[in-house]
Amino acid sequence: MLKRYFRLNDDVYIPGRWDLGTPMDAQGRNLDDWLFRKGTPLPIDGRLRIPLRGGEGTVLDFTEAGLGVPVVSARVASIFAAMAPGDMQLIPVDVEAHAEPFYILVCTHLVKCIDDEKSGEVQYWKPEDGRPEMTGTYRVVYAMRIDPTKVGDAQVFRTRGYEGDLIVSEDVKQALERVGATGIRFTEVTGPAVNTPEELERHRKRRELFEAADTARETAWRTLGSLDKEVFMPIAMSGAWPGQRQLWSVIRRGAGRTLLVTHGLSDPFIERLEPSVGFGLELALEVDAAVKDISKGWPLLLLDRVADEVAEHEQVREGVKAGLFSMEVSGKGMPKSLVTEEGRVAVLLGVESRTLPSHFSTPYGEVKLVTVKVLLPSELAYLLEHGAEGLAELARRFVESGEEHLSRLKRKPVA
Repeated sequence: MLKRYFRLNDDVYIPGRWDLGTPMDAQGRNLDDWLFRKGTPLPIDGRLRIPLRGGEGTVLDFTEAGLGVPVVSARVASIFAAMAPGDMQLIPVDVEAHAEPFYILVCTHLVKCIDDEKSGEVQYWKPEDGRPEMTGTYRVVYAMRIDPTKVGDAQVFRTRGYEGDLIVSEDVKQALERVGATGIRFTEVTGPAVNTPEELERHRKRRELFEAADTARETAWRTLGSLDKEVFMPIAMSGAWPGQRQLWSVIRRGAGRTLLVTHGLSDPFIERLEPSVGFGLELALEVDAAVKDISKGWPLLLLDRVADEVAEHEQVREGVKAGLFSMEVSGKGMPKSLVTEEGRVAVLLGVESRTLPSHFSTPYGEVKLVTVKVLLPSELAYLLEHGAEGLAELARRFVESGEEHLSRLKRKPVA
């Protein structure tokens, strides 16, 4: 009898759950999330720590921090250590405001076992995609199925060629269920083929909807500068985003500037699988530097935190759509010049730009492009003192300065 295996996912639908940020080193620098997910051991110097995003929440035994980094409690770590000592590495990590021990689970075992025929749908990178180094490799695998005869004795592994998925054996699954481990969602990747006519039709419709949305957004991005296809931005799953996929794009602009945009807040809603513009907006953050390592820089960290607030809170989305809107997010890992005494960073959303459009078109409707401008602490103080009038006045002064939506670390405050 063939063994059964399961994909291990973060259960993002748990109400009131905590939200863990990107792992940081002892100096407070953000680490590349992909390092923990590529299936190889990591040489780690010093103790790592992980910030909380959005305040306290329900502590879970299994959480994907940052972009898909598995973080486990001590009791779950002990199960993996006992059942799969040769398949993974446990890295101690301090979670903000929590004294109990946690660990980053780094799977170090790669297995080439994806069953293309039994998976719901498989897409490969093509020459016309503009990523020659990726041509012929997996781009997307929907409803993945594996060939269990190729797994061997592995209890925990990632699939070679498509390393984003963490797979466990049925024995590990049952051990986790026996202790009541929280935060985990299991999806079987063995068993009967999923490509029934109904499922094939669902995958086909999803692919068509998402591809049309992707193409429309990329067309819009190319009018704003050079779309950087060399930057690898791994897809993260997020139940709060309409398509449950958290995507970003990088656009190189004149004068050495870099424009980061969300690429998925206007996805069609995956549950409905019908044409729509999702939340009807995307966010844009431009900085005055040719950011090379996007994944480690503060601009993506800031945009990620702002996007989380927009995706998770309807009242925030409505405020953003209505016009100028300000918010504060965690200042963990952000440049000191931007962080308030309370450890927060403020942004102003919706400042009109002379070089960015306010909307762009998709086959499913118009999408609002919302600028994100980082504020200096003194500007936040001015805003808090003057309320709505201060909001409008700040925007007016930014426009007057000639850098209405541009975010810079070194500039004079306008208030």
